[in-house]
Amino acid sequence: MDTEAVRSFVRAAELGQFQYAADELGVTQQAVSKRIAALERELEVRLFTRTARGVELTPGGQAFLPHARSIVAGVEHAIGAVRPDARLLRIDVLGFRSAQAVVLHDYWRSNPGIHLDVVALKAGDPGTAVAAVRAGEVDASFRAVTDPAALPRDVELARVLDVPLELLVGPGHPLAAARTVTPEQLRPHRIRIAGLAPRSEWADFYHQLATAFGLRIDGEGPNFGIEPLLDTLAESGDVATLVGARDRLAWPAGHDLRRIPIVDPVLAYPHALLMPRANPHPRLRPIIDYFRSLAGAPRTAWVPSWAPSR
Repeated sequence: MDTEAVRSFVRAAELGQFQYAADELGVTQQAVSKRIAALERELEVRLFTRTARGVELTPGGQAFLPHARSIVAGVEHAIGAVRPDARLLRIDVLGFRSAQAVVLHDYWRSNPGIHLDVVALKAGDPGTAVAAVRAGEVDASFRAVTDPAALPRDVELARVLDVPLELLVGPGHPLAAARTVTPEQLRPHRIRIAGLAPRSEWADFYHQLATAFGLRIDGEGPNFGIEPLLDTLAESGDVATLVGARDRLAWPAGHDLRRIPIVDPVLAYPHALLMPRANPHPRLRPIIDYFRSLAGAPRTAWVPSWAPSR
């Protein structure tokens, strides 16, 4: 079996588009299509169906994905056994616009020789990320387990960077002209947070935040992604959202959105890293040190109860 074809299948499944997979693998979209077509012929099963938004896994593709990830991880571990310094470092992030990915990209730009693969596992349940770390499918995952009792003994959770939250509003919002806002000032306003997946760390984070400060956080309805939410903010006079100070966001100039720091107290999201407790990838420690060297939220900032100790 062609391991590059298997790798192409895994990346296409995770990213949802052949072009995105091609961009990350450094090949053409046609090359990815040919690899996957050859893999489908070998397996005698169709792995993807095309949709208006890209590609989706068939039942056969869903069944093959965990095994494909194990194949890719096995190949990388085999290479690492004979060439430890050349072993690919695979890290899972919550999203490619998240503070985690932004800071990780900055680190990579300063260390271009590092063999780094950044992925975004499509899973809200942190147990999925823990299983991926334990199976060697990823070397580390920027996720948090909110229940310490659910964290296996062989997996470590390290808090690496507290990122302050900002209020994001359109020009018609009552707080649009504010230079800073306090949690108390947010109480009368509706805050829309898309994609609050059950059992996810971010769902628990916003639940604790709403409870602690009496905020009206709305996570209902389908999640159409960040772009439709930005459109809504630009058009609305009463909807706001919360974003991380280091999150990378872009919108049309006509939207005229405003990012407003939250103070008294600062509200912070504690980004943490899941990794093996024994024999972690040798290049993980410099990345952790880099994250911890950055200026984050003050120690007086509010964080959820599950935030690991620093």
